[in-house]
Amino acid sequence: MKICGPKLSLCGLIISVWGIFQLVLMGIFYYVKSIALSEDLPGVESEGGFESPEDFYKIADRGYIQNAYNCWIAACLYIFTLVISGHQFYVNSRSSMNM
Repeated sequence: MKICGPKLSLCGLIISVWGIFQLVLMGIFYYVKSIALSEDLPGVESEGGFESPEDFYKIADRGYIQNAYNCWIAACLYIFTLVISGHQFYVNSRSSMNM
């Protein structure tokens, strides 16, 4: 069953592969607590609102892990998009052969 054309399915394939690659890498970098990604942590932006450094590190560690899981979940969604786009690309290539 055709849902989209050959150009859109190819575009979906390319974007899906890039999205999977980027989000898996970002998830890994969040998981190893890369300091370059510290600006995007939830709950760390409050200035001077922490009782002790241990509170800050606890909130930062929780933010890193949560962002890593969010990246990996989004990568799984891109895998779903890759499967749909790949199927549509296959369907479109088979229909152009039969003509």
